[in-house]
Amino acid sequence: MSEQKNKLALSVQYADPRLQESITRPMIRKWVKAALFAPAELTIRFVDAEEGQSLNREYRGKDYATNVLTFAYNEGEEIAEDEPTRADIILCTDVLQREAGEQKKSVEEHTAHLIVHGVLHAQGYDHEDDEEAAEMEALETELLGELGYADPYA
Repeated sequence: MSEQKNKLALSVQYADPRLQESITRPMIRKWVKAALFAPAELTIRFVDAEEGQSLNREYRGKDYATNVLTFAYNEGEEIAEDEPTRADIILCTDVLQREAGEQKKSVEEHTAHLIVHGVLHAQGYDHEDDEEAAEMEALETELLGELGYADPYA
């Protein structure tokens, strides 16, 4: 099972290149694999505020850029154990950098959190109600701790 757990096809796109030097593909792969419980085909894409706002408006009906958007393509479907989870995870560099400053975290630490958060969403985790939110936050805290990062909710 552990071999299947770690089966990952990962594409990283820097449409907004500002973090390309500091947030590297090997870092992203490590964070994704930490949060992955099944095989996956994922794209992580860094975008600017304009693209982030456009995607959020078009797909969620919210006219602002948000920190992370997850488009899970087999969401709600029963998939075989060996079939990969497929998703695009979009990170908005402008929002990510602003939030890191506001939360007094490094951009690396905040990016790790948002990627873990997005990968969990891709696998069906959510935070629509208090119980789901508590479960997801506890899992994020545990996974980030294993990666050497502080509790993102502290």
